[in-house]
Amino acid sequence: MRKRNQPGIAANRRHPFLTSLIEQREMWFLCVPIIAWVLLFCYYPMYGLLMAFVNYTPGKQIWECSFVGLKYFSQFINGNDFWRILRNTLAMSGLNITVCFIAPILFAFMLNELGNPKVKKLVQTASYLPHFISWVVAGTMVTTVLGTDGVVNDVLLGLGVTETRIQFLQKGEWYWWIITFVNIWKSLGWSAIIYLSAMAGVSEELCEAGSIDGMGRLGIAIHITLPAILPTIVLLWIMQVGNVLSAGFDQHLIIGNTITQRYWEVIDTYTYRYGVQNGYYSLGTAVSLMKSVIGFVLVLIANKIVTCIDADSAMF
Repeated sequence: MRKRNQPGIAANRRHPFLTSLIEQREMWFLCVPIIAWVLLFCYYPMYGLLMAFVNYTPGKQIWECSFVGLKYFSQFINGNDFWRILRNTLAMSGLNITVCFIAPILFAFMLNELGNPKVKKLVQTASYLPHFISWVVAGTMVTTVLGTDGVVNDVLLGLGVTETRIQFLQKGEWYWWIITFVNIWKSLGWSAIIYLSAMAGVSEELCEAGSIDGMGRLGIAIHITLPAILPTIVLLWIMQVGNVLSAGFDQHLIIGNTITQRYWEVIDTYTYRYGVQNGYYSLGTAVSLMKSVIGFVLVLIANKIVTCIDADSAMF
């Protein structure tokens, strides 16, 4: 004899979310302050993005300003500075995605191969300390070291490499590489911690099996450790792609100067100069909104590409 479904069970099947809400009401009650905080401080300020579509005047409410549509987006794209700013942003972001992204991976592999735990801990601690140094202090250190009276010039003169002091920070064509190496110095150890944490989860049995099969340390690193941490690398790469239009801000204002401005001005510094200093709030908001939307789209594209590659690999 077939049993008839009880009314309560049928209602639960029709409304699973409501059922979950009732059963886990204590947990949802604890989440209320967090949800309220996110809505109030994260989403409510996004109301100001409407400023990009109006001719905003300080002292007026946004709805009191005249609607101009995509005027400020077009003004930025058709401006005289657009291609120069885009070149600088993409050039330094490209170096971050390649050089600055690969360096912590290689450094993590080197640390992972250190046999002495004390030496490993010492090197790891010394490498991630620069991450906690603010760009104000780091920029001052860079300008001092690379100045005409700095240590680098003293060493070059002492070794006879050059006969005159070099003005490193006055040469715009060197600026991208200087910023790249400074970024590596600040982020190398901190980024390597993530990869070291992923390496800690690699099975020791697999490494021992590889060693028995005749693999050396390099072979184990390439054929066992690297595939094991590949999901972590891909995840961080996708996040890095989303920041391709974020080439820094503080370091350029501190290390850069008027002589090298045509090499260091990026989207964020342009937004600050026009949107804040010159009072073009609508233009600054439009540029920032466009950068965020493009970054979000790039994250979706990168994630889709990785998903398709994983699906194709699974077929084989």
